[in-house]
Amino acid sequence: MKVSFKSNKLARVFNSDRELKRAYGQRQADLIRECLDDLEAVECLADMWDLPQHRHRCHQLAENLKGVFSLDLEHPYRLLFVPANDPVPRLDDDGIDLARVTAVEVHGVENTHGK
Repeated sequence: MKVSFKSNKLARVFNSDRELKRAYGQRQADLIRECLDDLEAVECLADMWDLPQHRHRCHQLAENLKGVFSLDLEHPYRLLFVPANDPVPRLDDDGIDLARVTAVEVHGVENTHGK
């Protein structure tokens, strides 16, 4: 799947192991790198649920973060991303068609538990 970033600054940090470690620490940087590698390895977003080794629990968020997906990092942090297909593929019930999402845009790392 194609992975892009919300900003050039975010892309610079996430595409550099050194910058990623500096921003998030070694453990979190390693988890972020695993998540990005998994996202790049699958053909579509639906495939994330089929990865047997995937311990990062891919899930869609709700309420004020509706349409945003996350992958668990070190608690309480999550890697946040959105479908980047234009337009976002939809199901008949207006949900996102995960099998047709072939591109995502990473928005960053956040603690969503307090939102």
